[in-house]
Amino acid sequence: MSSVAAYAPIPSLPDRTSFTITDLAAEFGVTARALRFYEDEGLIAPERRGTARIYTQRDRARLAWILRGKRVGFSLAEIREMIDLYDIGDGRNTQRAVTIARCRARIAALDAQKKDIDAAIEELGEFVVLLETSATKEA
Repeated sequence: MSSVAAYAPIPSLPDRTSFTITDLAAEFGVTARALRFYEDEGLIAPERRGTARIYTQRDRARLAWILRGKRVGFSLAEIREMIDLYDIGDGRNTQRAVTIARCRARIAALDAQKKDIDAAIEELGEFVVLLETSATKEA
């Protein structure tokens, strides 16, 4: 899956009202075990028909949120809070505001980590030069 495809919005499938575990696993590139885990965690709630799990458009949309949240480093608890805000009935305004705030905080944390990584790379590079220079002098 390309990085662009990984972050693209999921396409609407209005002609589909239900999906099997195999459908969603294939579409999102996850295992059936991962889907069962998200179900056990209460993040998705497929209907049961015998032993088969039947997922709705809602489950599919929630799965897209879960996977995107995981890719950018949110915990399952944070993801649960954000997707559960969909149901409070305010036209998704609270969900949108909370998600934007969480995303901005995550961006700030990642920017700080990036600066720390860049500084460590620079320091290691300087250390290598120092070691190489001292090795040349000793030879």
